[in-house]
Amino acid sequence: MPIIYKILEKEKINLVIPLVQKLNGNKVTDEVMESRFAEMITQNYECAVIYDNATLIGVCGLWFCTRHYSGKSVEPDHVFIDEEYRNKGLGKQFFKWIYSYVKTKNCEAMELNTYVNNPPSHKFYFNEGFEILGYHFLKKL
Repeated sequence: MPIIYKILEKEKINLVIPLVQKLNGNKVTDEVMESRFAEMITQNYECAVIYDNATLIGVCGLWFCTRHYSGKSVEPDHVFIDEEYRNKGLGKQFFKWIYSYVKTKNCEAMELNTYVNNPPSHKFYFNEGFEILGYHFLKKL
């Protein structure tokens, strides 16, 4: 299977919506997702993807910023690999590709959030060398 890791062209951003919807359980409509992604691509956001031939099978948003405690950093967001491709080492290879890519952008650190009800992701990130730094809080306004 010829797997390709790349940064998705901004004009193709809506291609990731079906995968992100699977991750989030269709909590918002596709129309809302389209609107949000249209705004995100104008900010410090890029979207890494995995293709198997012409089939989009994985996604990882990348938010770039500079933080006072860690320097230039990247935050992976909405990381998702299609169910039939899991447990084949693609996540590890995807993150290896992402580490290499963000280093070319002079990132010094990577930090992320993961849902508390997703223990497999916690295991994955611990195995990747991530440590728990704090809690992520959300308040809807």
